[in-house]
This record gives sequence, C-alpha cells and structure tokens, in this order.
Amino acid sequence: MNRRAFLKNTGLGLLGLTVLGNSTLYADSDQRRPPNILFIFSDDHALQALGCYQTRLQDFIRRHQITSTIDRIAAEGAVFENSFCCNSICGPSRAAVLTGKHSHINGFIANSKKPFDGSQWTFPKAFQAAGYQTALFGKWHLISNPTGFDRWEILPDQGQYYNPDFISPAGRKQQHGYVTDIITDKTIDWLTRRDTTKPFMVMCQHKAPHRPWLPPLQYLDILKDQAIPEPETLFDDYQNRATPAAEQEMTIDQHMMLDSDLKVLPETIRNPNQIPGEIARMTAQQRKAWDAYYNPRNEAFRKAKLEGKELVRWKYQQYMKDYLGCIKSIDDNVGRLLTWLDESGLSDNTIVIYCADQGFYLGEHGWYDKRWMYEESLAMPFIIRWPGMVKAGTRYKPMIQNIDYAPTFLEIAGLTIPQEIQGRSFVSILKGQIPDDWRKSLYYHYYEYPQPHRVAPHRGVRTEQYKLVHYYQTDEWEFFDLEKDPQEMRSVYADPEYSGRVLELKQELARLEKQYQVPPLAQKQTT
Repeated sequence: MNRRAFLKNTGLGLLGLTVLGNSTLYADSDQRRPPNILFIFSDDHALQALGCYQTRLQDFIRRHQITSTIDRIAAEGAVFENSFCCNSICGPSRAAVLTGKHSHINGFIANSKKPFDGSQWTFPKAFQAAGYQTALFGKWHLISNPTGFDRWEILPDQGQYYNPDFISPAGRKQQHGYVTDIITDKTIDWLTRRDTTKPFMVMCQHKAPHRPWLPPLQYLDILKDQAIPEPETLFDDYQNRATPAAEQEMTIDQHMMLDSDLKVLPETIRNPNQIPGEIARMTAQQRKAWDAYYNPRNEAFRKAKLEGKELVRWKYQQYMKDYLGCIKSIDDNVGRLLTWLDESGLSDNTIVIYCADQGFYLGEHGWYDKRWMYEESLAMPFIIRWPGMVKAGTRYKPMIQNIDYAPTFLEIAGLTIPQEIQGRSFVSILKGQIPDDWRKSLYYHYYEYPQPHRVAPHRGVRTEQYKLVHYYQTDEWEFFDLEKDPQEMRSVYADPEYSGRVLELKQELARLEKQYQVPPLAQKQTT
C-alpha cells in the first residue's frame, strides 16, 4: 500500500502534510498525525500464562487476575492465535524483530559474544529518519549499543530484578526499586517529556519473567495457598521422538537449581558472595520482606524431605508461583501505561502491542526454558489494540512470525518497506483481509549448542497441521500431526501413512531455505 492510500484508508487525510524521507507526517500539530506505537515486549512470557489464550491455565490465570490488563488489550483489540518466532532464544528474537530478517541474515544467531551489527537497517532507524520520536527502555541483550533511538536506557546483558543497573549514553548507574516498575517509570517519563508535535514509537522491554523468576516483594505470596494445574506431560519420558529430546539439560527434575531458581538458600550463609547475586543486591529492608516469605516455606520444605515425583511437583509449584508473580507485576505496569495514554488523550491514536520474545515451558515435557521447535517455545503471544482499525475481540488464525513485525510497523506508519526484508506486513490481516497468497508454512532454525541446556541445533518447517524437524548434527528427523497429536508426544516420521506428507514438507523446507537464502553452511553453525 502506498502512503496516499494508507492515509486515505486510515482517515488521516492529505491536508497540512510535510514529507520527511520515506514518510508523510503532519506539520500542523492540530491535525491528526500517523498513529503512535507503544511496543511492550516481555521476556519468556509463555502464551499459556495469559488469560486471553485458550490453554490449560486460562481459567486459573483469569480467576487470579494475573493478566487482567493485558487481557483488556486483547478484549479491546485482537489476539493472533498462530504467532511464532523464527529462533526461540532472547537475542536472536530481538534481532529478528528489529530487522525483519532471519538470524542467518541479520547475523545474530545465538546469545553469543558476537555483538549485533547496529549499522544494518532496522525499523527504528526508519521511524527516526521519517520524523518519529523513538525510544527504548529495558532489556536489550544484543551486546552492542542500540541505534535508531533518540533516547535509550538498557539493562546490562540479562539485567537484574532488584535495584538494577541501567546503561545509557551517559554511563552505567544503579537504581533503587524493582526492574519492571523502573522500566515503566522511564517509559512514562520519556512520553511525558517528549516533543508532543511529533508521533512516537517507544519500545518498553521488560526483563520479566526471565529466569530466575524473582517477583516484586508485594507479590511473593499472592499464590501461596493455591495449587497450579500441572501439565499432562510433566513426567514425559521422551520416548517416540528423536534422541535430542532426552539429551537436553532443562528439566525441572534434574536441572532446576534449588538455590538460585527455587530460592532454597543454605540455612547458614557464611560468605555473602554465596547468596545468589540478585538477592545480594537487596537492601536490608527488602531482604527482611524476602526472608519473611521464603524462610518459613524453605523450613517446611526441608522437613518434608520430598523425593521423586513429589519433589518435582513441589519444584513445579514454586517455579510457577514465582513466574506468575513476575507476570502480575508486568500486568500492573501495562495498566500504568494504558492509564497514561487515557489521561493524556492519546489512546485513540496509539497502537498498543503486547508480545514476548518467544514461548516458554511451564512444565510441559518436564521442562523450563525455550529453544525447541516444539509448540510451547515456538508459539509466542501477539496482542494488538488499534482503535478504529482492529475490531474489538478479534481472533486471527493466519500464521505470523516475528520477522513480520518490522514490515507491519512500517506499513502502519506509511513508510516504505525495503525489498530485502524477509518478513511480510500483516496490516491487511488486521483490516480483515487475508491475502490469497498469505504464508501456509514458516521456517525455523535454532543454532546455540552445547550450552546452555544442550538443545541440539535444528531447523524445520511448520504448516497449519504438520511439523517437520531436522536435527542435522545427528541427521535425525521428527514429524508431527498437530491435529492428532497437539502435545507432540509421538513422531510419525517413519509411519508409512505419513510418507507422502513427509516428502511434501521436505520439499517445502528446501523451498523456504531457498527463499530465505539459507546458506548450506548455516546448517553446521553452532556456538
């Protein structure tokens, strides 16, 4: 869609306009400008932990109002039910969002020591060049400093939950408080002080609910006496799939740490450096509140002397309570942002997006973390409110991927989409028009190995019903019928009944790798 058609279709008109670079912006501050974009991005927020998605936890999440504000965005806007990442790991997902390109093209294939190349094209640069004000606050996790932003303050690496450090062009500084609150404070402060004659695009990027899942002190005990529903696959034995499923190191049973993950600290701590780093950052008052909750819980745990499945169940419950406490805080802070928009009179002309960098395991297959092409880590939430354009309560079925965000944002703002972008704008879908040639399959590629978690590198293709996965280091294949086996418990790759479908998806995988210019050597790359 060209700029003139875009402005006409969005009712922006063509009067009082100034052309800046590739965009058309209003010179008269009294005229309605192109929409603002508030992009709220969390880390490892599984769609299972959202009340607006149809999952086993939906009723529990709603009953305890864990995501009531985020669910409000969905009720006032739309939910994409088939939203996926291209590489289920933090940094690479962020690079894909910024560039609209797969990992092998944007150069950031893993959370490695190789910095993101900030000199390449990114959508914030395009917005900035077009006259938008741009800002980024929170988790960055791309090693290099951000580019394309008028203002940025980021967490170093993964960042900290309590009294975190922030990096800005002025240097590094520790700030008192809880990280989710502080990131929101910074976002609102910038929004309040910005140049109100220009449209804005701001990225509010939370650390939460990333491991080690440390809730704000006021939410340590919100689910204290509640039993969180267990997944059916909590005690998966990894049979009937390729060998990597059993060879990973990310089980709640064997690999979740009692101290840093589950907060069961030694009864006597002689050396403060032995306290998990996050807790060591606390003030005496904060530590007092922490101890008041965890000490009695830990004492009861030690007395119980749990073993086997009962120990796994205890770990699962504590993990989930901390995880959901983190999410409750995100939801509160999303509410603060929505309130600010309402009170500032900007809600009608601001697109609000809530999503995460990938999916996450909440006990499914006995796991935590992400990385796999299995559904729980491949699927990611994408929720959008666009007043006057997206009908409230809409649920979209077409498959989208995080490489599609950049071109979508560009079309929303009436900017030119570079030909080299590999994703595709889904603005037409938002308007209720699914293109005849919209994707029927998507490409996935995970590289990072062996550490952490020893998840074998793999590539694959997913369609609406089927999934083909190739672990190329051992040349093992998996094939799943998602309609008959939505939990992916049994690969039917060797089943003669599916031989034709397997061949079709192998051909489709080859076609996608040609389309996305995947080099043969990329199949051997690891870190």
